Amino acid sequence: MNHLRCDQTQAWSALSEYHALHGEGMDLRHVATNDDGHQQQQAGIEAPEVFADLSRVQWDDQTLALLLKMAEECGLPAQRDALLRGDLVNLTEGRAALHTALRAPERATPHSKQVHDALDHMLVFADAVRGNQGHVCPPGITDIVHIGIGGSDLGPRMAIAALEPFTHPALSIHFVSNIDGQELASVLRKVQVASTLFIVASKTFTTQETMANAHTAKQWFLDNGGQDVSRHFVATTTNVQAATAFGITRTFGFWDWVGGRFSMWSTVGLPIAIAVGSRFFKEMLAGAHAMDRHFASVPLSHNLPVVLGLLDVWYRNFKRYTSRCLAPYHHGLRSLPAYIQQLTMESNGKSVDQQGVALSYATSDVIWGEAGTTGQHAFFQMLHQGSEVIPVEFLLVKRPRHRDHVSLTPTVRAMLTQQHQILLANGVAQAEALMWGKSFTQSMNEHAPTASPTIAPEVIARHRTFPGNRPSLTLVLNELNPRSLGALVALYEHRTFVSSAIWGINAFDQWGVELGKALCNELLPSMVSGNTDGIEATSAAMLARLR
Repeated sequence: MNHLRCDQTQAWSALSEYHALHGEGMDLRHVATNDDGHQQQQAGIEAPEVFADLSRVQWDDQTLALLLKMAEECGLPAQRDALLRGDLVNLTEGRAALHTALRAPERATPHSKQVHDALDHMLVFADAVRGNQGHVCPPGITDIVHIGIGGSDLGPRMAIAALEPFTHPALSIHFVSNIDGQELASVLRKVQVASTLFIVASKTFTTQETMANAHTAKQWFLDNGGQDVSRHFVATTTNVQAATAFGITRTFGFWDWVGGRFSMWSTVGLPIAIAVGSRFFKEMLAGAHAMDRHFASVPLSHNLPVVLGLLDVWYRNFKRYTSRCLAPYHHGLRSLPAYIQQLTMESNGKSVDQQGVALSYATSDVIWGEAGTTGQHAFFQMLHQGSEVIPVEFLLVKRPRHRDHVSLTPTVRAMLTQQHQILLANGVAQAEALMWGKSFTQSMNEHAPTASPTIAPEVIARHRTFPGNRPSLTLVLNELNPRSLGALVALYEHRTFVSSAIWGINAFDQWGVELGKALCNELLPSMVSGNTDGIEATSAAMLARLR
């Protein structure tokens, strides 16, 4: 079913006019000091496990009203329902994108029986590994080496880092994704043949990077006395025949309606399940499902994925912001920016619509970031005083988990609690500083101890002036646990879909990944042989230099 593209709607024209008259010069400080309170009352949205503070977002009630009108004109509710029903929303590949079925209760969605059969199979194995049950793998497993790339790597890597307090204390999970052998070599130096289980994650069992690493890991295993590949290697794949040829007899399957960047809820999540166990893996699924229900049923104006997806369209197409910084103020979420980077940019980095027509407007922004407060000492200088405005997304976690750490003394726990308060205060302070800035007059009235005494005070004041009026968004979790992590990731998934639906693009294909792979396969023989006949001149010259 065809839907209006955003630039074909009446609301798009109205938004363009409104931005020219009011939005372009909108000052957050004016809204904060002159509003009658209505804006601030509407600035927070509660969703399952996540509270969003929108009080420093650079829009007003009229902007949001027009964006919601545009969503209706684009048929967003119908597009959402089609996604959740399992319709073929991935048109270019003729597939559904039914990752929501992976976390739904039994009999609640299409494919329920096969989903839960695969989930149960995986969780039984995961708990057996955790329980050192030698009938499924060798006894005494202490290290899990997960070999995958893209969504098969970034999701499990991010989730296990986030859920570290819930992980098995006697198991170490290692990740290998890069074709660069340095990564695999550094992992192999840390593990022993007899106590290591390898997981090879590749839907087709042909992914270049994954299979190169898997074959090298297998050779290392055999060279160091390993004798039973089928006991020490398992796979998450749909290509059972190829896995069998490799020597793997235990496989965990998934389906073509599971995209890689949406796959950590499937058997691709096996390393997560081994790390945290079946109970907490199911909690993560439950948190995601709660966000799915919110997305499916809450009116658009209070639907957090919808509102954030519309915000992304407003910033990208009207405010012309080209990137977005993610600043999670929690060490456990340090890998989240890389995960969201793939989710957003691989999904929405498109320049044609669903019918293949070139777009006249921008789509995905650039996603980047670092955990706070580390990022404050790296790139926040640019965020505060740089020439380009970059919206910042703060993620704050109210309660730390270290209070439950049994090996910590009460004194150390108290000190860590104080550090967490400092962390949260920093996050709030950075959002405040971005919005309010610091005027030239304020800077003139301050004493700067490190300023050169030979420079005129007014020059120093200009250097110490912050423009302010820089937008931010704050997402708050009460606690980082499996349920809240599931809800947070599902929020970002649906947010990404919302903006794609407004832009009229396919969020579920990734043809841009293919060209470089194909060219690599063409160049590799020349790299090996040195014969560059027929190779494009600049590439031939570089191959010659690299040999």
